[in-house]
Amino acid sequence: MIAQLSGRLVLKKPNLIVVDVHGVGYEVHIPLSSFYPLPDTGNDVSLQTYTHVREDTLSLFGFLTERERLMFTRLIGIAGIGPKLAITILSGIPLEDFVVAVQKGDLFKLTTIPGVGKKTAERILLELKDKVADIAVAAGATEILPRTVQDDVISALMNLGYQRTNAEKAVKTIFEDGAAESSFEVILKASLKKLSGEKGPR
Repeated sequence: MIAQLSGRLVLKKPNLIVVDVHGVGYEVHIPLSSFYPLPDTGNDVSLQTYTHVREDTLSLFGFLTERERLMFTRLIGIAGIGPKLAITILSGIPLEDFVVAVQKGDLFKLTTIPGVGKKTAERILLELKDKVADIAVAAGATEILPRTVQDDVISALMNLGYQRTNAEKAVKTIFEDGAAESSFEVILKASLKKLSGEKGPR
């Protein structure tokens, strides 16, 4: 099994990269959480990897952090969740938020992740409820902190297709303009208005 891959980044897409290791190009599937921090093509990169083998295929899945890889392996251990859905889950919600949702038993939060229906969310809670403590410590989520309006707006914008970095920037600007005491709806509308003047969802 290939557990780690280090080489030159030659292709970079939101869900797929190619890493050149001594002249051999390895195709690696990645979550968005690992895509955003990647260097530009031509630079060196190192990934934690998981090798998925089936009768007709061999696929590599890569992660910038060990805790992402660990969560991926636990997700694919759940009935009905394959590697592609596990990557989709890790792309659809920040790992810290996912860990907190599992710890709190937040079924609704999990069902907002693309590709995750109620039954799948219920299986995740059942299987992972007692299996995320170590990842929570690594992620700095040892305490279940109450969500803020700012967190909820950012999450809503991401569900609408905006990148997390753009959503955070827009919401931060709105709060700096004095909207900290406004309702969720007011802040969301103001953030959408600001983002519509820049780049739309991707």
